[in-house]
Amino acid sequence: MIDFVATFIFFFAVIDPIGSVPVFIAVTGQYDDRTRRGIAVKATLVAAAVLLFFVVAGEIILTAMVIPLPAFQIAGGIVLFLFALSMIFGESKPEQELKLAVSGNETAIFPIAVPSIAGPGAMLAAVLMTENSRYSLIEQAQTAGMMLLVLVVVLVLLLGANWIHRLIGNSGASIVSRVMGLILSSVATTNVLAGITEYFSL
Repeated sequence: MIDFVATFIFFFAVIDPIGSVPVFIAVTGQYDDRTRRGIAVKATLVAAAVLLFFVVAGEIILTAMVIPLPAFQIAGGIVLFLFALSMIFGESKPEQELKLAVSGNETAIFPIAVPSIAGPGAMLAAVLMTENSRYSLIEQAQTAGMMLLVLVVVLVLLLGANWIHRLIGNSGASIVSRVMGLILSSVATTNVLAGITEYFSL
């Protein structure tokens, strides 16, 4: 049995639903409400499909490439830590992806579904949190369920994007992203330490 609250918070931190709101508003500003709702639903479904693919096939790909899971866990933890540092000290998620939004690729797929919702950090987390050697199929299903629950939160926030943006603004979303980055950095450190422990049989 997994820790549902901890898993939910972890995926909430790495997906950062609130940080997707300014991106969604920038990308869909020229559409009517009905079209925007359709874009929100499509983007969330695509993101869910991408992340579920990594849940199911991520470890299979690693095995085919003969990469030990502890090594991937250590590398993944380092990447997640760097990703977290960029959230804390660099440009926040809204600032980074608003630049993508004005590049002309204004669709539900890019930049909303990928990389705003299903970013590299979320893909990596989906693999790390569902390792066959550490988690049973039931636990992996529970983890996937928590991940999908976070995506439901994403969908709700996107559907209410205008109201939320008026409430917190870009600066509020930036603050939330940095707090989520701090939480993610501690999770990443835990992954690195666990990988080292397993790899060296400490």
